[in-house]
Amino acid sequence: MIELLSSSLPGLMFLSLVFALFSGAPVAIMLMGVSLVFGILALITGDMRLAQATLLPNRIFSGTIENAVLVAAPMFIFMGIIMEKTRIAEDLLVTLQRLMRVIPGGLALAVVLMGTILAAATGIIGASVVMLAMLAIPTMVERGYDKGLAAGTVASAGTLGILIPPSVMLVFMGDLLSISLGRLFVAALLPGLLLSALYVIYIVVRSWLQPGMAPKAPAPAPHERDGLWLETAKSVLAPLVMIIAVLGSILGGVATPTEASGVGVFAALLLGLLRGRLNMEVLRESMDGSVKQLGMLFFIFVGATAFSYIFRKVGGEHFIVETARALPFGDWGLLFAMMGMIFVMGFFFDWIEITLIMLPIFAPVVQLMDLGGHVEQAQMIYWFAILVSLNLQTSFLTPPFGFALFYLRGAASNHLTIRDIYRGIIPFVLLQLVLLGLTIAYPQIALWLPERMFQ
Repeated sequence: MIELLSSSLPGLMFLSLVFALFSGAPVAIMLMGVSLVFGILALITGDMRLAQATLLPNRIFSGTIENAVLVAAPMFIFMGIIMEKTRIAEDLLVTLQRLMRVIPGGLALAVVLMGTILAAATGIIGASVVMLAMLAIPTMVERGYDKGLAAGTVASAGTLGILIPPSVMLVFMGDLLSISLGRLFVAALLPGLLLSALYVIYIVVRSWLQPGMAPKAPAPAPHERDGLWLETAKSVLAPLVMIIAVLGSILGGVATPTEASGVGVFAALLLGLLRGRLNMEVLRESMDGSVKQLGMLFFIFVGATAFSYIFRKVGGEHFIVETARALPFGDWGLLFAMMGMIFVMGFFFDWIEITLIMLPIFAPVVQLMDLGGHVEQAQMIYWFAILVSLNLQTSFLTPPFGFALFYLRGAASNHLTIRDIYRGIIPFVLLQLVLLGLTIAYPQIALWLPERMFQ
């Protein structure tokens, strides 16, 4: 009986995880509960010794709390909130809207450009969507934009920060997969910019084919053009300084991603001070918001660390690898099965849960995959990480639990119905899947730039 239970533990633990995820319980508590139950069972069956169980707190502390790489996460979050509170991002969006108002689809294009710049400067999602919604949606609706197009543009542009570095998600993925964060940042840069370009192309083509969807605004009066170029220079300069401070220091080899996060925070504080908008109240609110976000993130991280530790002790890695090898799909089929699983999970869970739970399970399988020379073995894990990142873009936009949809609905409830939002996000989800397919077919989209920079 004990032997039968011991051999069944990995499969039972995985199935318990799946059922618990759909129970509606807080993810962190659910992970800890499953870990506790199966940790006790592992002690009973002898799969784990008591001495090994006592090492779990040390693993959590040394693997999460003392992890130097993860220091970048709170710094990037703090940097993004500082930019929001000091209204640096708001200035840029207002200026872009003034510049592009006479172009068909110009307001939507301004939102996409703003989302791209904001992603490269901060990498924070919730604040970006809310800010873009509050500033852009009323103007777009007033100008006669199709509400679906307005909703889809804001939701998709606001979530570009999940892919374009410095992305908090990439920080966690780099640590979970034990790969170079700098190389991962560089690998994500081109796919992120290509996704932004697809959004731009879609908006331009649709505005050209259906002018009524995104009408031009009247030409500005002479007095409205006064000081525009000076304000443009000031508004663009601030985010540009942020991008150079963070990405420039990483790509130039001046700083590691962890060090660059500190440089970015210093730049954000300095810019806020120069604009005359940084005071003790703003600083207090920024620190308070950062601590709340970090508390949620790291609580889930602790639960995921406990789960992965117990799962390994009961033979979970061998179970996943052997199960994968037994499937009749082959390695290509297995890759598409994993992508399909992540896509479906994105309908119900946030990127945090999917990343922290599924990546440690999938990583051993990916490292053993052979795609017939399509991707070099040494590059496989980086390519897979970018595929997962592209896939997780959809998790913010797919109902019923797409977080960007909640943010958008809350910030623009006076202008948009939930039907407008769901209708509007469909083309953008399809564009995300198109880029995912292209990156699968042409791995150099993700691997070309890091190969050139890290020779």
